[in-house]
Amino acid sequence: MMLSGWGRYPVLNTSLHAPRSLSALQDAVRSERSLIARGNGRAYGDSAINPAATLETRHLNRMLAFDPANGQLIAEAGVLLGDVIAAFLRRGWFPLVTPGTKFVTLGGAVAADVHGKNHHKDGSFRSCVDWIDVMDATGDVTRCSRAEQPALFEHTLGGMGLTGVITQAAIRLQRVESAWIRQTTHPAANLKTAMDVFEANHQATYSVAWIDCLAGGADLGRSLVMLGEHARLEDLPHDRRRMPFDMPGKTKRTVPFDFPGFALNALAVRAFNALYYRMGSRRTGQRLVDIDTYFYPLDAILEWNRIYGRKGFAQFQCVLPLDASEAGLSALLEAISEEGAGSFLAVLKRFGAQDSAFSFPMEGYTLALDFPINTRTLRLLAELDRITLDHGGRFYLAKDSHMSAKTFSASDTRITAFRAQRQDSGWQDTFASAQSRRLSL
Repeated sequence: MMLSGWGRYPVLNTSLHAPRSLSALQDAVRSERSLIARGNGRAYGDSAINPAATLETRHLNRMLAFDPANGQLIAEAGVLLGDVIAAFLRRGWFPLVTPGTKFVTLGGAVAADVHGKNHHKDGSFRSCVDWIDVMDATGDVTRCSRAEQPALFEHTLGGMGLTGVITQAAIRLQRVESAWIRQTTHPAANLKTAMDVFEANHQATYSVAWIDCLAGGADLGRSLVMLGEHARLEDLPHDRRRMPFDMPGKTKRTVPFDFPGFALNALAVRAFNALYYRMGSRRTGQRLVDIDTYFYPLDAILEWNRIYGRKGFAQFQCVLPLDASEAGLSALLEAISEEGAGSFLAVLKRFGAQDSAFSFPMEGYTLALDFPINTRTLRLLAELDRITLDHGGRFYLAKDSHMSAKTFSASDTRITAFRAQRQDSGWQDTFASAQSRRLSL
């Protein structure tokens, strides 16, 4: 069947397996010479597709055990983060680390070592993972952790499924008193001001900025920085304190068709960005927003990837080291502004320090952008890649759909060790994706 990631680019033909039990998964693994596991298909590019065989794990979706003493949840890899939230938020538990969508599977979160708006304080997803079960090419399952089989554990977190098939994981949830976030919005007139807000509020649990990437000159990088804290009972209005986990009902909207290519032209994006910044600037100060609004605004629009048209779109996400972040981000934003190919979903976050075998984050600033696929976009992405390399940055594989092996190798000194580990462990022979082949992993 034809399959793509969430960006709908590239579209590849693959043989798809959808096992409904561990034994069926073992049979599928043993029957294929080359394969990759796939969760809910929320990686943007080709990291969860192998043209030879792709194993969809969504049917392995049982939650198996929960310990209320420490918040440890044991669940199969196909469980959605949204399933966890639906089951445990009303009990006062919430994921310690969450990406910008709750439609990602637990296995996908582990494989990409996803990060959230609290990386500067709590790190990436690995910080809440106690152990993982990983299936090898023979169908045998190995439990790994920081103390047991640590090499497998380290390379699986952020390894994009290239170490085996994740079947189960034990993660720790955090205690919360409500389903609400105390959000404080700071308008920032330019990039320097936005970065100053991040640095001045390093103690905030959550922080994220939306950036107008088409603004230039003195307005380059103008942003809305949104800080967040879990609301306590005492922070809620009296009428909400009796049911602190009730959130307002929302009507989910679905994008019913692919938008025409001209819909996201530079004029439309520029107008949207100007309006969004102006409206956001009027809502300064602190207010209560529900968890879905703060963490998952796009999840309210089903099939929003259709906005970019039938050809799909490419995500670009890099992280730049702290000492090069301002210069690198300025160069990236200038290139985008000059090209007039703005993204209306441009997001900036501050990462804390992280030492890991192959995961994306490092201390600095990360910028995420998306662009409709066309020849112009591919040229711009090549320029953004070059700027990132010039400033010592690296790239997020869960978002990548276009990078060359040469660019990837130049971005990260850990790649050589990861390739060697794959070869020495035999992972390279069986576990591969279209992305790993494109990047010579």
